[in-house]
Amino acid sequence: MSAQSIALLTLTIAATGTIAANRFVTPAGAQAGADANAIGATRVAAVSGDKIPVDALGTTVVEAGAAVAAGATIKSDASGRGITWVTSGARLGIALEAASGAGALIEVMLIPNAA
Repeated sequence: MSAQSIALLTLTIAATGTIAANRFVTPAGAQAGADANAIGATRVAAVSGDKIPVDALGTTVVEAGAAVAAGATIKSDASGRGITWVTSGARLGIALEAASGAGALIEVMLIPNAA
């Protein structure tokens, strides 16, 4: 598991609900749901009203929601964790390393997306 990230653009946003660390975040400041468009991934946990850093460009660390192969295209699961994109949902990044299962922290190259 990696804890490395190379953020090229980190935005500060206000959380509009509870957000776990290393999860995808929507432009509205909420933890992303299944297949959701995301502005990036947060580095820290937050509750509503907290100002949090969200990595929007570059690489970041994301918690996996299932096993993921290195090189796989990533989307958000219902909890904002990274899972393999297959046929639907916003493409949020490329896994730079494999995850053996849910809970693993992996480095992801973020890709700009729009739903």
